[in-house]
Amino acid sequence: MKIETFSNNQMGQNIYLYHDGNAGVIIDAGCSDTDIDAIKSFLAENDITVRAILLTHGHFDHISGLDALKKLTSAQVLCHEAEKQMLETPELNLSVMINQKISVTATRFFEDGNAFIIGDTMLKVLHTPGHTNGGICYYDEKDGNLFTGDTLFKESIGRTDFPGGNHSMLITSIHEKIITLPGHVNIYPGHGQSSTIAHETKHNSFLT
Repeated sequence: MKIETFSNNQMGQNIYLYHDGNAGVIIDAGCSDTDIDAIKSFLAENDITVRAILLTHGHFDHISGLDALKKLTSAQVLCHEAEKQMLETPELNLSVMINQKISVTATRFFEDGNAFIIGDTMLKVLHTPGHTNGGICYYDEKDGNLFTGDTLFKESIGRTDFPGGNHSMLITSIHEKIITLPGHVNIYPGHGQSSTIAHETKHNSFLT
């Protein structure tokens, strides 16, 4: 599987296109108009079909471009069932903080342990509450890639001072669901640089 990252936006959120050259998924949707144009061009130039838009959580900076992506790709939208209210409510997804009222919907919802299949690749859903109630990570065991949203960053973790945040729950989620994975697994977070499980186990001060 190949990874293309788009992050030309105000808050530096990462939007990932995870694909096998013919089909793929988009992970998170906090796209600026510049990101949408870049994604549109890349899909057209490489003849890639987007099978789904997978959300890690429902904060505005990860859903602000969702309607534009849906229009571009006609893809279904999936997230954890606990994020439904956040997606639909500007006060919960925090879009009111930027004087917007973003309200979006998902096509269907995941539970912990579900999976999404792309060709011969399985993205397993890991429910990792703490940053939000329905925060999830997507794990491709075969290729050793983990998309962590705002659960885990390089040498940091997600904020827990927003509605639905819980620091102890987040730490528990990371210890039980993430750092138990093999050290070679690559981490692709919702903001910032990629990392590995081994690096975070050794250098992330929040996990000691």
